[in-house]
Amino acid sequence: MNFIRVGAVIRRHWLVLWRGPHRWFEIAFWPVMDAILWGSLGVYIATAAGSANSTVVALMLGGMTLFWTLTVVQMTVSLSVMDETNTRNLLNVLTTSVTPVEYLFGVAAFGLMKLALTMTTITVMTTLVYGFALNSLGWNAVPILLLLIVNGWALGFVILGLVLRFGPSAEILTWGLNYVMLSISGVFFPPSVLPGGLGDVVRYLPTGLAFDAMRTILRGEPAPAGTLWGAAAGSVVVLVLALAFCGWMLRVFRRRGFVTRYS
Repeated sequence: MNFIRVGAVIRRHWLVLWRGPHRWFEIAFWPVMDAILWGSLGVYIATAAGSANSTVVALMLGGMTLFWTLTVVQMTVSLSVMDETNTRNLLNVLTTSVTPVEYLFGVAAFGLMKLALTMTTITVMTTLVYGFALNSLGWNAVPILLLLIVNGWALGFVILGLVLRFGPSAEILTWGLNYVMLSISGVFFPPSVLPGGLGDVVRYLPTGLAFDAMRTILRGEPAPAGTLWGAAAGSVVVLVLALAFCGWMLRVFRRRGFVTRYS
């Protein structure tokens, strides 16, 4: 792996972000709106229940903050290839000396840069308005964040592979699969309350285990080491499978000449 080429990929996407003011919405606007939405909902639920318990607000804001971790990382990977296709630059990328591994490593690293900016926005907002920050989880926030970053990469690689295989029509999955993960990962509630026995199926998802650990800690209970280790093992498996799928779709993309869609 050539880190000069990896740096070039990071710089390419940073310049697109820096010179596109509308792209800062996902860093400085949507996170603020989400914080207001879920924080206010938590305050309302606590008030309607006749309780001043701040745990409800913490669960809402904690779930929202951690889900943005997965969302930002996933969307950065997914939108990277969309930028290349929309600007008819994909063929140019494929003809350079940048390898697929270097390109994916570059966009994954760029995703961490965007995540740092987004987390700064969310932390400032939730701390000033609701008095909540992820340090409520203590050092346990670190493994949970890492788990969601890995799963965000995995989801992004899957979407990237589908876009390569099926073309622009698959781009809707960039946003659509986020809502699927929001619904089945137990971000704001345990999977056991999902209808039709769905909770029994998805309770072992790495993302579901990560959010389950968050809820356990915010309720004042000890960090569930078994849950975190299970989520870590599942995350590694998911990431390996996602990379294998993305590589397979890239080979199909090249062999069948789908690049002509973007030339």
